[in-house]
Amino acid sequence: MPRLYQNKALAYGLLFRATAETLRTIAADPRHLGAEIGFFAVLHTWGQNLLHHPHLHCVVPGGGFSLDRTRWIACKPGFFLPVRVLSRLFRRLFLQHLEKAFDAGQLKFFSDLQALSERNAFQRYLAPLRKAEWVIYAKPPFAGPEQVLDYVGRYTHRVAISNNRLVAIEDGKVAFRWKDYRHGSRQKVMAVAADEFIRRFLLHVLPEGFHRIRYYGFLGNRYRAQKLAHCRDLLGMPVPEPSDSRSAKDYRDRYEDLTGHSLRQCPACRQGQMIIIETFDGVTGRPQYQDTS
Repeated sequence: MPRLYQNKALAYGLLFRATAETLRTIAADPRHLGAEIGFFAVLHTWGQNLLHHPHLHCVVPGGGFSLDRTRWIACKPGFFLPVRVLSRLFRRLFLQHLEKAFDAGQLKFFSDLQALSERNAFQRYLAPLRKAEWVIYAKPPFAGPEQVLDYVGRYTHRVAISNNRLVAIEDGKVAFRWKDYRHGSRQKVMAVAADEFIRRFLLHVLPEGFHRIRYYGFLGNRYRAQKLAHCRDLLGMPVPEPSDSRSAKDYRDRYEDLTGHSLRQCPACRQGQMIIIETFDGVTGRPQYQDTS
């Protein structure tokens, strides 16, 4: 969506803000859950065809503590929060925040979209969005929380396409595999011009310093330790034993577990092992060589 692309930092921030407000508001409503919840959200900007499709994946525990914080309230069986109520509140909040940003002069439009800088044109653009049904999808984990975290963890730091999806680069075109969800998740191959492939890839470069993973509620960074301890008390869960940093996996092992590629193996010969022989601090650099002859 080019209107979002031309205002990525602002629009992505509003996406996080409206999502968090929606989940926390509906969860706190006694008609639905009546609890303070915690969750984290991960920004995902691409679809399988690499086009611009910004959306959030939210991982939410199945309940929260009561507003007076004296008991744990579990969600009802079969669903967490009603998606129809969530979608309508999210639609209202997101469009409200978008309008406020426009009125504050924070939205900038260029090229073919420059006409949207005029208020009446911008309002005409928003009008059909107020009536359209917005989609929020919610489901319980199929296999358990560990599998959910493993699934989300696979792409939190990925780029828009992995190397194993690339099929060929020839005749000025790039061919890559993609999954067509509209036709039974069929595996297909798409070939696009090299410059179009680069354009699609660059759509997903995030604004500098933008945080694509954010935490809310009792998982918020500021009071997370205290609130999680309170959740354990209410649920009667034991305090987890402190992890032994000496037994923690090296980052190279974790990388290989996630990607299947080794940071220790020589990328050229695929046989030799990469070892650290010297570390630079990134500021002073390597000591200059002095000719003593």
